[in-house]
Amino acid sequence: MILYPAIDLKDGKCVRLLRGEMSRATVFGDDPAAQALKFQDAGCDWLHLVDLNGAFAGQPVNAAAVEAVLKAVRVPAQLGGGIRDMATIELWLHKGLSRVILGTAAVENPALVREAASAFPGKVAVGIDARHGRVATKGWATETDVMATDLARRFQDAGVAAIIYTDIDRDGAMQGPNIEATEALARAVAIPVIASGGVSRMDDLVALRDTGVIAGAITGRALYDGAIDLARALRALKT
Repeated sequence: MILYPAIDLKDGKCVRLLRGEMSRATVFGDDPAAQALKFQDAGCDWLHLVDLNGAFAGQPVNAAAVEAVLKAVRVPAQLGGGIRDMATIELWLHKGLSRVILGTAAVENPALVREAASAFPGKVAVGIDARHGRVATKGWATETDVMATDLARRFQDAGVAAIIYTDIDRDGAMQGPNIEATEALARAVAIPVIASGGVSRMDDLVALRDTGVIAGAITGRALYDGAIDLARALRALKT
């Protein structure tokens, strides 16, 4: 199981939100590139980046910070937030991103997901963010009647590289991930599923790994708070 350290970007800074609320952001650093280097030095295989302002604006906002990260590190990075058209997808992949994450677009413009996944094999993921199983879009501000599993199944044959599943009520709350819902989603589709939201201790990572069907896990606040030592976690997961 791959562990993805998260760098969430708001106004050019590294932050973590509580349950997706922009007004409840904790700033953990002013230099995202420096933070990315720390994660790389700890031995991570991937980075997970989120343009939080972009998710609300519908277009890239923290582009300078993302570009600084890409220039600073050699490990692959995936990015979500404000990516809602082919031009933006092409732009980011050209700048060195290894994977773009389509969230709102997956609900509102599923044809874009299929087009992008076909044009850029292995470089397009779908972000599914949910409250009580129902998908939320536009930076989690808009709740829909679409069920997470139903949305995932729509892309079963689209060639997407992964699904990033976030339980919004767990995100940033340090209360543990929704393992049951994440495992159920992973068993419902053949697409690799990456767990996000609530990973707060090593036991959470072990429990996700031990389902045998979850391909990855994203954690942010636990790394910044010191609840999880990244280097130790990476070693433990590899053994």
